[in-house]
Amino acid sequence: MASFDAYEALLRRWQKSINLIGASTLDDIWRRHFLDSGQTLRHLSQSYDALYDIGSGAGFPGLVLALLGAPAVNLVESDQRKCAFLREAARITGAPVNIIPYRVETLSPPPSGWPARRVIVARAVAPLDHFLDSARPLIDSQALCVMLKGSRAEAELDAARKRWHFRLLTAPSLTDPKGVILILSNLIGVSGP
Repeated sequence: MASFDAYEALLRRWQKSINLIGASTLDDIWRRHFLDSGQTLRHLSQSYDALYDIGSGAGFPGLVLALLGAPAVNLVESDQRKCAFLREAARITGAPVNIIPYRVETLSPPPSGWPARRVIVARAVAPLDHFLDSARPLIDSQALCVMLKGSRAEAELDAARKRWHFRLLTAPSLTDPKGVILILSNLIGVSGP
């Protein structure tokens, strides 16, 4: 709990100069951000080699997952100010994370190749079809995507199905009655309009 207290205090300090979270959610950080992010933990693959939080921003959900014990967490964030926040948050909380300061669509595999079993998580990044297209460098049929979505989830799924085949599981959100957690596996990009 001390790590989450320190994380909250840091978030409040940095929020004054960098827009890390919506101002309307500042008084509800524990439910709106920590619990919302943490609820994805139970949907992660039992065995994976690396987890990538795309568009990590203030560390949601990736930094929270690392604090809850998820291993091999990579925070992918292109905004350098947010990367500075993530480095400081990782330092004060002791979260074992790797920060990747690039846009996901520009990532190249390391010389040894991508870890075989990847989990990709995201929260409030982009509509699903755009997100999958952007994250294509990390996605293959072995990847698992766990995404927090709101009331437009069905429309986003319909749009994504035009360019992607996938197996879908859903779970209700614990923090938003209109929200849903999408669990996508067997992802295969297809040609299309």
